[in-house]
Amino acid sequence: MAINGKYNVTIDTPMGSGTGTCTFKSEGNNLSGDFETQFGNLKFTGTCNGENAKFTGTMPSPMGGMLNLTFNLQVTPADLSGTIDLGGYGTAPIKGKKA
Repeated sequence: MAINGKYNVTIDTPMGSGTGTCTFKSEGNNLSGDFETQFGNLKFTGTCNGENAKFTGTMPSPMGGMLNLTFNLQVTPADLSGTIDLGGYGTAPIKGKKA
């Protein structure tokens, strides 16, 4: 199954809950897209295998500096769920529905 499309997402971070969108484009096991929230935006590349997606990116940290993020998601045609590794700030659950 190809992971493609736009999802409305909710993230529960230590700094509070936030919403945004995550747009995926896959070609084989290669994944690219955009992650956009009020916390910041990033363009990403990563990998996908079936419903599993993994990608990394860097966004400005609300505490100053940059924050390295690692996304581990399970994406279906209807929804997504998983976690974001926030570097030194722990992990945050993420969930979403196809837009």
